Amino acid sequence: MANINGAFGLRPIGKVGQNTNSTGVTEYRIASTNTNAIYQGSPVIPLAAGVIDIVGAAAGGTVGLLGVFWGCEYVSSVTGEKVFSNYWPGSGADSNYPVKAFVYDDPMQLFLVATSNVVAAANTEAEVRAAVFANANFADGDTGSTTTGLSDATLDLNTIATTNTLNMRIMGVLDDPENSDFTAAGVGIIVRLNNHFNSANGAIAGGTVSTTGV
Repeated sequence: MANINGAFGLRPIGKVGQNTNSTGVTEYRIASTNTNAIYQGSPVIPLAAGVIDIVGAAAGGTVGLLGVFWGCEYVSSVTGEKVFSNYWPGSGADSNYPVKAFVYDDPMQLFLVATSNVVAAANTEAEVRAAVFANANFADGDTGSTTTGLSDATLDLNTIATTNTLNMRIMGVLDDPENSDFTAAGVGIIVRLNNHFNSANGAIAGGTVSTTGV
């Protein structure tokens, strides 16, 4: 039976270890001139200008990730009213007011992400579970839906490797009977961000700030 999961980006589900899971986010800013849409569940990066942006490539890019975007608040340039949205549409903000972004930015935050594909080396439960503690990259990390506001980001099984510059560390496989067909896309994988800007544990120690927009 095919899985019911579609793409939903990265969804926070807990923390590594026994840390308190406050499900808290940190407020950052988006440049009001930023024309890149940023979707709920999208991995985001820090820019040298002191603002955030969506990753610069479908697979995630090479800049240390700051966290996962969960929504924003801005003043509409059309109505003059405050807007609360689960995604940044890439325009429509009154530049006289800040565009506030809310990001899950704890390096130890765990996320749920769906698989995007099926590969011969990982089409059974045993083979996928053997990938725990390995690394992987995104598929479609920089796209999403303007209808739902959700990210299209998924985990690309083709990229699973020990390479420590890949953007996600696989921490587990979700026990979920409705998404347990390992011969189809949509299996729930538990991950953390591997090269986190706020952590020295990743391959990009201390993180890297992008010097240009993406």
